[in-house]
Order: sequence, then structure tokens, then C-alpha cells
Amino acid sequence: MNKKICVIGGGRWGENHIRTLHEMGNLGAVVDMNAARLEELREKYGMAVYTDLDEAIAHGYDGYVVSTSAETHYAIGKKLLGLGLPTLIEKPMTMRIEESEELVRIAERTGANFMVAHILLFHPAINKIKELIDSGAVGDVYYMYSTRIKFGVVRTEENVFESFAPHDLATLNYFAGVPAEKMVLHRGFFLQKDICDYVLAYLEYPDNVKAHIQVSWLHPFKEQRVVVVGSKGMIWFDDAGDKQVRFSEKTVDFSNVRSAGDLPRMIDAEAEIIPVDYTDMPLTRELKYFVEHTDKRPKYSTGADGLALVKALAESRG
Repeated sequence: MNKKICVIGGGRWGENHIRTLHEMGNLGAVVDMNAARLEELREKYGMAVYTDLDEAIAHGYDGYVVSTSAETHYAIGKKLLGLGLPTLIEKPMTMRIEESEELVRIAERTGANFMVAHILLFHPAINKIKELIDSGAVGDVYYMYSTRIKFGVVRTEENVFESFAPHDLATLNYFAGVPAEKMVLHRGFFLQKDICDYVLAYLEYPDNVKAHIQVSWLHPFKEQRVVVVGSKGMIWFDDAGDKQVRFSEKTVDFSNVRSAGDLPRMIDAEAEIIPVDYTDMPLTRELKYFVEHTDKRPKYSTGADGLALVKALAESRG
């Protein structure tokens, strides 16, 4: 059966979901309170439209994507998950920790398959790095870092960590397979009194894995880089550069260290470019994953993953 998905919210990002599902052949309907906007979307994509969510639910679509303003996520998610319906909610999951916790509990109680959209987890390069980590290519992971720095856009309603770091947090948690056990933030307030412009976050994961995130919107150049260092090798990816995933068996050999003064041998191996399939865009991959998991549990980008990020973002507000 060709599953049909209902998108709730026909705004700018909502239309990205609508267009992508239309291209996939999985668009069933759109819900929006703006009747004129709905008519515009109906003429463009040819799906059913509703101004009332309950009418869309009564139709019985295979899954629901919530792409409305963040303030509405809790109420809409509570209704959908309470009915046990497969649900994908855009980030942030909710605006408050207790609301996110409740949505996770509701999904557990009703058995609803629940995802929170973190699009970078469906980036082909990030998926390839995760594959290399899980295959043991880097051995035991020692540390990871992620940077997202550039000049602007400066926000006045949220700090730089809330604006930039959700992608980096989601990525590092995905690589580790679990949320960080500890996070310490070092923040810089320069342009506005209560909104930080620079953050260096230190994270600790199980098995002595360390990590850090650097985000800034007050930087002279753009950099989006992720690095994973392990006992057998190292992986790095520059999303603002050539977008190549590189792997090197750079290691340190202690076999010749027998007495004080002996130095370990640094093995500086050549880096190789790892092929990455960029056939599908991250949003397409995300929505395909959701469609495939409307009737089975998603393994990542889950409600629990979304809750971990809501907690971390709340911590950044001090």
C-alpha cells in the first residue's frame, strides 16, 4: 500500500515537507487554518485540504507531520500521540521540558511511533560517518567535536546555542548512540545582555568518550565541521567546504616506549575520501524513514532523542 501522510502546517518549511512528500508519492493532505493558503497549495500539489485537524484525523491517514510554530507542537502532538497515530514533529519538539516528557510518556502508553525531525541525522555524509563508527573503522571512539561558526544571523529571541547547536547535539548523540551524560557550557555575551553569542560546550558520553561543540554567529568566516577520533583512525567532514568525508588510520604506536624519555611513534597515514551517495536530499531521506516507520519503531530521531535536546537547550538559557 502506498502510504499517505498528512502535513499539519502549510508555511515555508511546511511546504518543503509537502513538496517532498508529493515528489515521493506519499502526500495525502494538508491542514492549515489559512483557507487561502490551503487553496494555493491544493492547486499546486492536488491533495486534500482541511482547516480542521479533527477532520483530517477522521480520514485516517497513515502518518502525520507537524510543521507548525513551535508553540503549537505540544497541543497537536498530544492529540495525535494520544490517539496512537504515527507522528513526526519538527524541532524543537516543544518549548518546555515537561511538555516533551509528557509527549514521550503518551507515545509509550499508546504505542504511537514517534519521531522528532532532526534533519542532519539524515544527511548522507553524517549517515556514512555513523556507518564507519559502527563498523569499528575508528576503533574505540576517544573524542568528537562539531563546529558551526559564521558571521550572523544574530537572533534577538534565542541565543546562538538554541539557534545553531541542535544540529550538532543531535549529530554527536547519534554518533554516540546515547545522549550525553554531562554537558558544561562556556558562554560569551557580547552584543546583547541576556543572549549569548558564543558557546563552547563540553560533553561526556559513556565509555570515556569526550566531545565538544563550538557555535558562534560572531565569527569572520563560516565553518561547519565534524571530527571523530578513535583508537584505530580518524574521520572528518567539512560541510562548509568540499563536503567530502575523509578517513585516515592516524594512530599512535607505544610499542617502542620502554623507558623514560622514549617517545611513541606517530603514524600519520594518508587520508582517503569515502564515497557518499548524495542521490537523495536529507529531507527526502528523513521523510522516507518516517514513511517506512509509521508501522514500526524508529531507531533514531525518536521522541526520546528530541527530549534530550529540549533539555540541553533549556540548560543553555541558564
